[in-house]
Amino acid sequence: GKGKKEDIQRRIDQLKDQIDDTTSDYEKEKLQERLARLASGVAVLKVGGSSEIEVNEKKDRVTDALNATRAAVEEGIVPGGGTALLRCIPPLDSIKCYNRDQEIGVEIVRKALRVPCMTIAKNAGVDGSVVVAKVEDQKEDYGYDAMNNEYVKMFDKGIIDPTKVVRTAMTDASGVASLLTTAEAVITEVPKEESAGAAGMGGMGGMAGMGGMGGMGM
Repeated sequence: GKGKKEDIQRRIDQLKDQIDDTTSDYEKEKLQERLARLASGVAVLKVGGSSEIEVNEKKDRVTDALNATRAAVEEGIVPGGGTALLRCIPPLDSIKCYNRDQEIGVEIVRKALRVPCMTIAKNAGVDGSVVVAKVEDQKEDYGYDAMNNEYVKMFDKGIIDPTKVVRTAMTDASGVASLLTTAEAVITEVPKEESAGAAGMGGMGGMAGMGGMGGMGM
């Protein structure tokens, strides 16, 4: 940190080039650590708790946050809460389909892009279809804040997702979907029906789960 600024910047540029060129995840991680020391400094996070379970839970949250931050630094951010996916729907109208199968495929993608926002709304206890329709009618980063049950500018509220996370999720989902279309059979697990008593307790768990939606918003 005490070297000449020109030399430090030159070294930073070299590290960035090395990160782009390497194919090793391990080497990329080490190079990013060296880059952080030169460009942004290094911070130490101390995680504590009243029990080992609590400490591990907090460590997992910190790890998730760090990974999300790294992804955001790499490729930027988009509006969270499923808003970015809803903004991908209008361009689908420009796709020219040559047969019925292609039309069905486009419609499947259209429905899939609505699911994240709709699910977040349902988990918040509101009508997901109404929320999706209202967000679709708007533009840019206007979306639904499930925590406060209001429609807001997502960037202003800090409700964001790393672009890399959203892009990777879409790429992986489309890959699996394409694979399933060529499969002769699919093995799945049939969910067990819960009794009335168990279902009631599950509702309490759902309430607790709402607190985690802020993480999704990032």
